[in-house]
Amino acid sequence: MVTANVTCPQPMVATSNGFFQGDSPLEFALPLVILQICLVVALTRGLAFLLRPLRQPRVIAEIVGGILLGPSALGRNKTYLHTVFPPKSVPVLDTLANIGLLYFLFLSGLEIDPKALRRTAKKALALAVAGISLPFLMGIGSSLVLRATISKGVNDTAFLVYMGVALSITAFPVLARILAELKLLTTDIGRMAMSAAAVNDVVAWVLLALAIAVSGSGKSPLIALWVLLSGCGFVILAILIVRPIFKWMARRCHEGEPVQETYVCGTLAAVLAAGFVTDAIGIHAMFGAFVIGVVIPKEGPLAGALVEKVEDLVSGLFLPLFFVSSGLKTNVATIEGLQSWGLLGLVICTACFGKIVGTFLVSLLCKLPVRESLALGFLMNTKGLVELIVLNIGKDRKVLNDQTFAIMVLMALFTTFITTPLVLAVYKPARKSRRPDYKYRTIERKNTATQLRILACFHSTRNIPSMINLLEASRGVQKVENLSVYALHLMELSERSSSILMVHKARKNGLPFWNKGPRADSDQVVVAFEAFKQLSHVSVRPMTAISSMMDMHEDICTTAERKRAALIILPFHRHYRFDGSLETSRPELRLVSRKVLTHSPCSVGILVDRGLGGSTHVSGSNVSYLIRVIFFGGRDDREALTYGLRMAEHPGISVEVIRFVVNPEAAVHSSCMKSLSMDEEMISELKQTASKDISVKYDEKVVRNATETLDAIQEVKQCNLFLVGATPEGGIGLLLDRHNECEELGPIGGLLTSDSTVTASVLVIQQYSDGNNNLATSEEAAVSQLEEGLQEKNKSSPDSN
Repeated sequence: MVTANVTCPQPMVATSNGFFQGDSPLEFALPLVILQICLVVALTRGLAFLLRPLRQPRVIAEIVGGILLGPSALGRNKTYLHTVFPPKSVPVLDTLANIGLLYFLFLSGLEIDPKALRRTAKKALALAVAGISLPFLMGIGSSLVLRATISKGVNDTAFLVYMGVALSITAFPVLARILAELKLLTTDIGRMAMSAAAVNDVVAWVLLALAIAVSGSGKSPLIALWVLLSGCGFVILAILIVRPIFKWMARRCHEGEPVQETYVCGTLAAVLAAGFVTDAIGIHAMFGAFVIGVVIPKEGPLAGALVEKVEDLVSGLFLPLFFVSSGLKTNVATIEGLQSWGLLGLVICTACFGKIVGTFLVSLLCKLPVRESLALGFLMNTKGLVELIVLNIGKDRKVLNDQTFAIMVLMALFTTFITTPLVLAVYKPARKSRRPDYKYRTIERKNTATQLRILACFHSTRNIPSMINLLEASRGVQKVENLSVYALHLMELSERSSSILMVHKARKNGLPFWNKGPRADSDQVVVAFEAFKQLSHVSVRPMTAISSMMDMHEDICTTAERKRAALIILPFHRHYRFDGSLETSRPELRLVSRKVLTHSPCSVGILVDRGLGGSTHVSGSNVSYLIRVIFFGGRDDREALTYGLRMAEHPGISVEVIRFVVNPEAAVHSSCMKSLSMDEEMISELKQTASKDISVKYDEKVVRNATETLDAIQEVKQCNLFLVGATPEGGIGLLLDRHNECEELGPIGGLLTSDSTVTASVLVIQQYSDGNNNLATSEEAAVSQLEEGLQEKNKSSPDSN
């Protein structure tokens, strides 16, 4: 017997002694892995940023990044490949990648709710069956062609099953993010797609376990049978023994309290132990982790705490290594010649045909419209990380060769990439036209006895106390039907698994997503507003909107339209520190506010919170506020004045209206006589009210220029809340806007916000008008007209000061 001399690479030492000791860090395991992680994270995040305008899920960037780092692109440079990804580093890389996959599949299991699967509607179940069976058969057909051409000599049964599984998978996490990005998650089509994908996901893992069992190296078919039976036994033991233990843990975890470290550590260790057991059985370790995730109860804070502890580390550091590992196995250069590219086209066509046509036909049989049926077919054709997992297991078990593996990876990349544009092309939910019965879009109205509907938005619990105290002041007379509040919790949808868990909890009916489930009462946000509802006898409905920052304004405006709100209240994007300075926590929140101001179907208020009423809810009997309304004139100021007069109905509130009158000698001709007459009419009614109601005071201040205006405002800065209009009419107010850093607050709001000596909260109000989009243009025109008028006056009176 002749044996070939094979040189095995020496195992890598963990850490180096450093440059000064003559060691190269890239020759040691730890610094090399750190470099690999940093490289792939930087590349994939950069690609994700570039692909964001195309509304592609991040998994596309991660797959492409892995391919670019492998032999298909940068790896063509052998110096780079052997320096950054040397063969001796592959075992360490694969080990860390598989640990990341272990916990990723655990998180995927946490997203699956067995109770929800049992309640799956017949339509969704039919879609799932069609989305699995036809592609599986098409995959078997494709495997026969591939086996006769480029995959000769492989395990026939295993190859058939792997190809069937690879073509029948629908990536549940990727589909959820695509639906959320397209605002389809809570529509009928979104609910059916998610339900069908959840069933598909579970069935796919069962089929994968079958594929792994039959792809073993054992020659006897009894071995595969034993593997399957042992796998079934593991699942049964997990349900009968492990699940009750986790139920006991969940019962001992209470809402509002941190989950004990013992429970978290024990669960993470159980994931590893389950992985060890299933690996020892002969099924991949990831299958055990997935089962543990499924059996953990979804009720209570335990599941959420586990997600918070695990997901950032897994998705940020460990999963990128899997994409590198997959990319190193993918060599697009192996697809050469007309035959190989023809086989790639065949695989793509069969994959798309099986999923799209199968789902489309069943949808039509379920009497869904043609466009919705086609969109469902495109959505169910989504591949992703789970597809790569299947392919990598097949590659490691020698079922897929290099060329077949590369073809299948490109198929998964292509089918996922085309999902979003195809769905947008065939299915665009028509925006509902404005309701004809949506009459009261402003606070200012002829019949003041009608119900006021307010949509109060908040991003975090920091905004809640002042928002509730503002709503308490807004309720006016004590009538339940006089004020209706919709409390909208704005939550950002990100790539994290917890975002999808939030969507599952919140998506119950309609757009945007609001929480009506049994867990709603356990949410501290809901508890706060429920307490306000009980104490103040106000109709309050807590809601949750989950979307990306770029689209959040659409959820706010759509909700206001659906609920026929007269006022949207938004928190200012800056918050005050204890020392009185302004701090910007999320700059993108400013963009959300500006978009709402532009597209809102009703009036909008921006609350600059300086702790109105303190850090807790002030009950109605303990309210004692002084509210000042700064009035220059114009529709926004009239809206602020109307809101202030409504607050004056509250027994604990005094309102002082201060009208700034421009000295007649400095006045210029007005651009809107109608607005002036409406101002005078409102002021006349206000004077009558002030003469009868001791809680309402009226004062006038005559000013000649911006300096006198600033001095006058300084004199009245001591109060609890300022109500100001966003765009006061009249020259002085507009000239104050010259140095305003926050245009959305207007000149007076910006002045009161930037002044560190002012301790009162500020509510800046913009009244609804069909011309809101041209707000900036109208301001510029008014300023220009004012300056022209002043110049003419100076020419006619050269000696005047």
